[in-house]
Amino acid sequence: MKSPFLLLLALQGGLLLVGGGGMLWLGLPLAREAGGAGFWALVLLLTLQGLEALFRRLFPASFREAEALHRDLALALRRSGARPPFLLALALAAALGEEVFFRGFLQSLLVAWLGSLGLLVQALLFALLHPAPLRAYAYPLYTALAGLLFGLAYLYTGSLVPGVLAHFLHNAKSFYGLWRER
Repeated sequence: MKSPFLLLLALQGGLLLVGGGGMLWLGLPLAREAGGAGFWALVLLLTLQGLEALFRRLFPASFREAEALHRDLALALRRSGARPPFLLALALAAALGEEVFFRGFLQSLLVAWLGSLGLLVQALLFALLHPAPLRAYAYPLYTALAGLLFGLAYLYTGSLVPGVLAHFLHNAKSFYGLWRER
């Protein structure tokens, strides 16, 4: 595996380590009772897919720009030798790393400090980790809303499991779809 895959995997692993360490430092459990996690993950996943379809319809040119960036990334991953099992590993690493860091650690810290405004700040910081070309202005808004949805799921359920599952399935579907494009 060459650099694009390893760089993305290292980034997600770093988020997982910092987020997990931060959660331990704050005394937050890394795993909680996940009753109804599958149901809430499905609700979250369907909401994300609906939001993506809405944004694709409302901002078609902007979303095409973001999709072009994602296709370039998929092409770089394919050229580096990434195959579907590695893409699944990357999707899982991204889901774990981003949910543990942004929701488990950062959101918990920000909500304790800023109250409910911390949820919004976390979502905006999440969007900053997902850059897009200037012409793809709607993509950061989409990712901020996705971060808000993941954050609300964590607040509502008290568990990272629904967000991790939905995030993983959403990323896996996207990564695999882009990888298959020729």
